[in-house]
Amino acid sequence: MGAGTSRRSRKRFWLNVMLRQKRLALINDMTGFGRCSVTVELPIISALKIQVCPLPTALLSVHTGFKDYFLDDYTERMDSYIDSWQRNQLTFDAIATGFLGSAAQIAIVRRFIKSFPTVVIIDPVMGDHGKIYKSYTREMCRGLRELLEFADLVTPNLTEACELLGVAYPSEGVVSDSELATMAANIAAKTRGGRVVITGVTLDIDDGSNIANFIFDRGEVNIVTSRRLGGDRSGTGDAFFAVAAASWLNGENLIDATAKAADFVAKCIAHAETLDLPWNWGLPFEEFLTDLR
Repeated sequence: MGAGTSRRSRKRFWLNVMLRQKRLALINDMTGFGRCSVTVELPIISALKIQVCPLPTALLSVHTGFKDYFLDDYTERMDSYIDSWQRNQLTFDAIATGFLGSAAQIAIVRRFIKSFPTVVIIDPVMGDHGKIYKSYTREMCRGLRELLEFADLVTPNLTEACELLGVAYPSEGVVSDSELATMAANIAAKTRGGRVVITGVTLDIDDGSNIANFIFDRGEVNIVTSRRLGGDRSGTGDAFFAVAAASWLNGENLIDATAKAADFVAKCIAHAETLDLPWNWGLPFEEFLTDLR
């Protein structure tokens, strides 16, 4: 092979590296109806031009906000699933974790992260409104705290932030920006990346008409606020996470990524209110996928 051919081959190689899509391993449950978890995150992240490779933790017919649901726990198959990825020599630009159903799954995720060293984003889905989900044991909460050591970005809500730190949930879920700064800094200190977004909080200087997202980026703090619209809806956090995480992976700073996520979710909630959708039907995000860039 001549020198010219060799140069062309090297050029093609680096061009492919520069042009290929980013690839995200997404660890979460897959739910058939209710617009949450992977069924929300996959299309949104894909719309932001990142390839999503799901690693399911469970399969559900509908989410647990319905009175009747079918659930197939995937714990015993996760290791074999991961082994196949390894045998095929796959690599990922990032790993993102969502809802984990057991301490065994947290241990599997820990091994997976060690086997595929890359950027790690942790959405510690453990609870909301001051209450930890019934499926979460003390062992699981401890395991998630220990998982933080691998995180480049963590996106807890206020309930989850309190649980990660082992502190009491504030009265009525209202906090000051200085309290949030302390909490975010303490969570960041447990991570390797030093980046935290505490989502969906009510500040003590607000009358409750706004919702804030507190950003801590390696010591720099910022707050992104938006109008509070409607009531709680399933999958809102998943939609927010998908836009924010993917935008950040695409090179946007955390402030812009968070603002984009807040704006997207606000549009979806407003349209859900217009359509008068039941809360457990989630967000009609499909209407706005083409708005994402």
